Amino acid sequence: MYLANLFCHEFVVAVSFVACIVGLVLLWDSKIEKDEAQASGEVLLTMSFAYWLVYCVAFGIEKMVLPDWEGLTTTLKITRALSYFLTFSCILSLPLHKFSVHEVEE
Repeated sequence: MYLANLFCHEFVVAVSFVACIVGLVLLWDSKIEKDEAQASGEVLLTMSFAYWLVYCVAFGIEKMVLPDWEGLTTTLKITRALSYFLTFSCILSLPLHKFSVHEVEE
């Protein structure tokens, strides 16, 4: 049962890695002129994709590295935790930013 959950988690991380790359490419290609509020929202969205991409890369490297390299695995775990919390904070900031922009417009 544990092995099936591990493969499921690895699959989800791999799919989200590809989705992050697609999301960053789509955000990079947008050439529409934006005001400051829209640009700030786009930056928050880009940061959340980038931080999650860092999480996925650190997760993948951690799974490929030999478990005997304690220093590297500890560093990767810290990187994963920090990027996870930064992603969470960016995603949490998106609706707060939209609400603050909506509040200023009224």
